[in-house]
Amino acid sequence: MTELLLNLENVHTHIGLYHILQGVGFRAQRNRITLLLGRNGAGKTTTLRTIMGLWPASKGRISFAGTDIVGRSTSEISRLGIAYVPENMGIFPDLSVKENMLLAARNASRVTDIDQQRLEWIFELFPAVHQFWNRPAGKLSGGQKQMVAMARAIVEPRELLLIDEPSKGLAPAIVNNMAEAMLKLKQSGASILLVEQNLQLAREVGDDVAIIDAGRIVHTGPADECFARDDLLKTHLGLALCP
Repeated sequence: MTELLLNLENVHTHIGLYHILQGVGFRAQRNRITLLLGRNGAGKTTTLRTIMGLWPASKGRISFAGTDIVGRSTSEISRLGIAYVPENMGIFPDLSVKENMLLAARNASRVTDIDQQRLEWIFELFPAVHQFWNRPAGKLSGGQKQMVAMARAIVEPRELLLIDEPSKGLAPAIVNNMAEAMLKLKQSGASILLVEQNLQLAREVGDDVAIIDAGRIVHTGPADECFARDDLLKTHLGLALCP
């Protein structure tokens, strides 16, 4: 049986005069990868940022592990066990990979304060983090920066990762490595809410799907059922998934 981890009910978000989310509601189960799919501008990133408290919900309820998180600060939400990997990765380019990791470890003032067993596990998931440990993060390739961003999000144990388009602009080999890392994260007990335009990657890793269109959720269900329906993909994504 699955266990509910994240629940959005009738969530509305306004940004200035714009009503972006218009009653969004869906669920993400524990220890599963939930895909949030939709066209550009449909409200995917706004949904992630609203969950994280970066943009306030103007109406509705968001609960995480049974706790209502609407109105809480981003730092409070983070401490509850949610990490966010934004589309722009959010790394500090002038700092080394090591310094980026250290900043994300709240209770560590030096690298030796970080759980070394967890750090070794992160190096196994993302070898580039270890390889470029002392290099300025801004000097890395796009794929390497993405690995640093994801590694930084899990330097401390997290129950839920919000990941926004990790494969964007990356070479196929790097995308495959990213998929493998996400599946290993799920095996370790983490849950993921993933925004992803690459439907091949989404099909490879996803367990469940929520499709958003014009600020509203128009479909939820198992990923394999969603990807078997070309009509659904064409209508709401403008795409079809080749077999």
